[in-house]
Amino acid sequence: MDQVLLPHLSSGKVRDIYDAGDDRLLMVASDRLSAFDVVMAEPIPDKGRVLTAMSAFWFDHLADVVPGHLISTEVEDLPDGARDPGLAGRIMLCRRAEMLPVECIVRGHLAGSAWREYRRDGTMHGTPLPEGLRESDRLPEPLFTPSTKAEVGDHDENVSFDRAVDLLGRELAEQVRDVSLALYRRGAEWAAERGIIIADTKFELGLVEGELVLADEVLTPDSSRFWPADAWEPGTTPPSFDKQPVRDLLDSLDWDKTPPPPALPDDVVAATSARYREAYERLTGLDLDDWPGSSSSLGR
Repeated sequence: MDQVLLPHLSSGKVRDIYDAGDDRLLMVASDRLSAFDVVMAEPIPDKGRVLTAMSAFWFDHLADVVPGHLISTEVEDLPDGARDPGLAGRIMLCRRAEMLPVECIVRGHLAGSAWREYRRDGTMHGTPLPEGLRESDRLPEPLFTPSTKAEVGDHDENVSFDRAVDLLGRELAEQVRDVSLALYRRGAEWAAERGIIIADTKFELGLVEGELVLADEVLTPDSSRFWPADAWEPGTTPPSFDKQPVRDLLDSLDWDKTPPPPALPDDVVAATSARYREAYERLTGLDLDDWPGSSSSLGR
């Protein structure tokens, strides 16, 4: 990652966040990839550019549902100390928001931890669901299933809507639920027209001067479960446009899911990079090579 000469605030598994002054943040998306909460040693080419380009697309597309915190993705708009051409395509200059203490998860299909809970208890986040549902089945209607944000190294905890009310207050909790469902429905409808199912997703919402805003990444392969519609079959686990080649490899190894991670072969790295690229290009109709930072766009 290129050096950013701004005050460093935090680093996650993928993003590095800096203080850009004037109540602004600089978010830099790396090519790091984590699986089973462990960051792999090998970067995934173009992953950071895909996350940034896709989020920028959705911030624009969903702006009439709720405003976003994104100001610019152009290096020229960054403050002194960050105008490095090497950062092109992977930066977001954003308004600083007071982030809400809940993850805003919306599920349209029964998958992942929700499927495991349903198979065990017949519920989702403690709410009973109809009998006889299969893995990856479409739910009768999309459901808002919040979780609380965990400390670094811990796992988020699924909570009821009543618990979200306790954390946010009823008026804000209801607004967050309604906005999250509206965002999901809009995104899922757009994706369906392009042959992709958004099975579930996580939104980050915050407040800027008391106004609810959409923040962080939006409807990316890292925050969502994308399935090709032509491969979806209830009762099975459809392939996904994300790190699945890495997960499949790791599941086949005798590894205890703790650091250090095993090495990723070149073909797995390439296959994973291709999946991220395909998700972006199919959903947006745009060519990733036209997004800043690609070898073909340098010097334009």
